[in-house]
Amino acid sequence: MADAPAIPPARVLVIDDEVQIRRFLDISLRAQGYATSQAATGGEGLRKLAGEGADLVILDIGLPDMEGHDVLAELRQWSQVPVIMLSVRAGEAEKVRALDNGANDYVTKPFGTQELMARARALLRGRSADGEGQVPLFDDGHLRIDLARREVRLDGAAVALTRKEYALLALLLRNAGRVVTQPQILQEVWGPSHRHDTHYLRILVGRLRHKLGDSALESRYLFTEPGVGLRFHAMPL
Repeated sequence: MADAPAIPPARVLVIDDEVQIRRFLDISLRAQGYATSQAATGGEGLRKLAGEGADLVILDIGLPDMEGHDVLAELRQWSQVPVIMLSVRAGEAEKVRALDNGANDYVTKPFGTQELMARARALLRGRSADGEGQVPLFDDGHLRIDLARREVRLDGAAVALTRKEYALLALLLRNAGRVVTQPQILQEVWGPSHRHDTHYLRILVGRLRHKLGDSALESRYLFTEPGVGLRFHAMPL
C-alpha cells in the first residue's frame, strides 16, 4: 500500500506594520512547526500571497498604506485562504464588519499566544497535500484569467474590467462548473441589501460577456441557468 503524500508545514503569512508583533508571531508560529513569511504593508502582503501563497493569513487592521479591511476585500476577490484579523479595536461593530467582509476570525490586541495558536490550528485543521485552495488559473488558449495577478487577457490582449465585472468573473471562476445562484452573486458583488436586484446582474453580465467576446445565444464561458443563476464553463467546448 502506497504511503500517503507528506503534508508540508502550513505556511502562515503575517501582515502587520509593527516589527515587534511580526517578530513575536514569527517565533511563536515557527515553534508550532509552521513556515512563516512577513509583510509590513497591505500591498506587500497581497503581492506575497499572490506570488508565494499561504495556508493562513494573520492580518492587522491598522496598516500604513491601506486598511486591513481593504486588504481583506482585495484578497477575497481571488483567494479563500483563512484570515485572522488583528486589531486594537475591540468594538462589536468592528468585529462584525471584518467577519461580514470575509474574515474567518478576529483577535483583539493584546492577545495571548496560546489563544492565537489555538485559533490558527482550528482554521488549518483538515489541510491536505492535494493543492486544494490554490488560486484558480484559467487558460484555454483564447481567454486567460489569472486571479492571483488580477489579470484577464483575450487572445493575448489585456481586458480592462471594472471592479464589479472582475468580482463577478472571479466568483464564477472560483466555482467553475457549478451554478452560482442570483442571490449569492448579488450579495457578494453588491452586498446583502441588493439580493433581489436582478436587473443589476443582467446589465453586468451583458457588459462582461461583451468584453470576453461571449454571447448569450452562443455561450462559450458564461452560461445562464434561467431563473437560477450563472455557471462558468471551464472545459473546452
